[in-house]
Amino acid sequence: MPETAPYALDTRGERMEALEQYFREAARELREPGAELDADPDAIHRFLHLPAVRLQQHMLTPARFARHDDLLPSFVPAEASCAEWILAAEWLAYGDPGMTLASPGPALSTVVLRALADEAQQDWFFGRTSDWPTWAFFALTEPEKGSAATELTARLDADPSGDGWVLSGEKMYIGNGAHARVGVVFCRRASGPWGIEAVMVDTGDPGFHAETLPIIGLRGARISRLRFDGMRIPPERVLGRHRPRSRRGLQGALQAMLWFRPSVAAFALGVGRAACDYVLEQRPALAGADRAEVDGTIDRLNRLRRLLRDVAAEIDAGSPNTFRVSGVKMRAARLAEDATLLAARLLGPASLVEHPRLDKLYRDVRAFEFMEGTGNIHRRGVFQGLLRDDYFTSRDRDVRSGRVVEGVV
Repeated sequence: MPETAPYALDTRGERMEALEQYFREAARELREPGAELDADPDAIHRFLHLPAVRLQQHMLTPARFARHDDLLPSFVPAEASCAEWILAAEWLAYGDPGMTLASPGPALSTVVLRALADEAQQDWFFGRTSDWPTWAFFALTEPEKGSAATELTARLDADPSGDGWVLSGEKMYIGNGAHARVGVVFCRRASGPWGIEAVMVDTGDPGFHAETLPIIGLRGARISRLRFDGMRIPPERVLGRHRPRSRRGLQGALQAMLWFRPSVAAFALGVGRAACDYVLEQRPALAGADRAEVDGTIDRLNRLRRLLRDVAAEIDAGSPNTFRVSGVKMRAARLAEDATLLAARLLGPASLVEHPRLDKLYRDVRAFEFMEGTGNIHRRGVFQGLLRDDYFTSRDRDVRSGRVVEGVV
C-alpha cells in the first residue's frame, strides 16, 4: 500500500505520533479482507484475529471493562477521546471503512451510555459488549422519519402487569442491527421533546425481530431493519432514569451524534485520501493539469484534516462548537466524493470496471453523505452559526487576503 502523497501530520506529542504510526500500519491489513467482506458481509468472522478489527471494541469501551491482550500495544487507549478515535477512524477507513464498521464493539451506543447510564446500567451493557466478539447497535432512525429525534413513533408504554415497560415500533438503517447482542433504542414515552427515552435491549428477548437490508456500499456494516413487537423492557434498562426528563433520552441522542460526527468526517477523509493515493499508484508519471488536480485535492484534504482535529479537541475540552462540527462533516463527505470522481475520471472511462479497488471506494464513500445527517441539514447548521457570529474562532477571524477557510467555502 504505497503512500505516494505527502500528507502533513499534526504533531501532538510522542504518544499521538506512536498512535498514528500504529494505526497506519494496522490499516495495511484491511485491504484484502475488505474486498472479501464486500462480496460476503458475514466474512468478518474470518478476520477477528486482526488487531485492526479489535480496535473499535477496545477504544470505545470504558477502561474498567477493557480486556487487554497481546493483540494491541499498551499505548492504544480504552475509552478513547474524540481526538484519539478520529485518528484511528481516518487510518482504518484509509485501509477499508467497511471492515471497521463491521467490527465487533459497542459502536455509537457507547457515547449514550457514558452520558446517561448509571453504574449498574454500564455493568449490564458493557459487561456484554466486552465479550469477544459481540456487536451492539444504536437505533434512532425510523422508516419515513429518518433520524428526526423529535418525530419518533416507536413507543414505550407501561407494561399492563404494572412492572416495567413495553417497546413497540420499527427502526430502519441500523448498523449491525440484525447481528447484535445488545443495543440502545430511542423511543417515545410521552409527547414533547422530554417524552423521549433511550432504553437498552437484549436481542435475545421475545419481541425482537431484525433483517439485513440489501445495499451496494459499505456492505460490511450490515445495515438492518428492526421491529419491536411488545418487547418487555425492565425499568432498570431505561437509561438516565435517575436524571430529570430534560437530561436523558433526547440529550443522549444529541451527545452521541455530536461525538460521532467528527468520526464520520474522519472516515470520509480516509477514503478520499485512499482514492488520491490509488491514482498516483496507478499513474506514477501523472503530470500537468491532471497532477495539479490531484495535488489540489490532497491539499484540501490536509486542510480539512487540521480543522477536524481542532473540532475534536473542542469536543474533548467540553466546549464543542456544533456549527463547526456540522461544517467539517458536510465538507468531508463532499470532498471525499469529489476525490473518487476525480480518480474515476483520471483512470479512464472503464476505470470502475478495470479497478475493483476504486469501484469499492466509489461505492463506499457515498454512504457518508447520509450518516449523521445529510449535507442540507449541516448547511443549515453552518448558516445558523454564521448568522449568530458563532462559527469562527479568533484565529479564523485573522483572515488574510485571498484566504479560504476550509469547511465553509
